[in-house]
Amino acid sequence: MKYYSFTLLACVLLLVTSISQAEVISIADPTHQVANSSEGVLRPVRGMSMDLVTQKFGQPEQKTSAVGQPPISRWIYQDFVVFFESNIVIDSVVPHHQ
Repeated sequence: MKYYSFTLLACVLLLVTSISQAEVISIADPTHQVANSSEGVLRPVRGMSMDLVTQKFGQPEQKTSAVGQPPISRWIYQDFVVFFESNIVIDSVVPHHQ
């Protein structure tokens, strides 16, 4: 009788755990250009080339020279800063203005 109770309890716990799991599905269309920051600033994304950044966002207010190996440079725009490795975007950030 103990074995039957234990088996029944194990089956019930297994069933409850499998029911309580949920799958998260994102329905966002990755082709839409939405603001990619909490400030609502649309900015370049990782993998874009310098040419594409210039086409989409225009000339930056300031460019820094490449430093280090691999060469890292920055383009400074009014609302964001873009970091490049060689000529590819590795990150873009919205600076915190105080």
